[in-house]
Amino acid sequence: MTEEIRDDFYEITAAPLDVGAIARRVVPASCGAIVTLDGFVRQFTRGRETEYLVYEAYEPMALKEMEKLGAAARERFAIECVTIVHRTGRLEIGETSVVIAVAAPHRRAAFEACEWLIKELKSTVPIWKKEVYADGETWIEGAN
Repeated sequence: MTEEIRDDFYEITAAPLDVGAIARRVVPASCGAIVTLDGFVRQFTRGRETEYLVYEAYEPMALKEMEKLGAAARERFAIECVTIVHRTGRLEIGETSVVIAVAAPHRRAAFEACEWLIKELKSTVPIWKKEVYADGETWIEGAN
């Protein structure tokens, strides 16, 4: 019997994200659930109207940190595969900035891992977000 190959995938890109295509990268036959987070640009943050966001990343380190998160998630939760794709550059309201997809034999583990991954990604991966408003701009750090 051969061991199943994990199809983990991590990417930083300036291209628009296709949530469905990214989520379907992780569909092992051993799994019964894929939980997908589609993080997108919202119009209002803390009562301020956002015009657009700008994301920057230190790509080599960001990718290594994403890989570490995927490995840690597989150790913590009963999951099979992880995909994390984050966008950089200018993003308009409604555009997807991050996609996380987690495949697991059972949905509960996939939900828990997906939630854990987005929290950890925001606090550990070197990706920075600038929120631009009509009356100014600010760089956001950490779990915002």
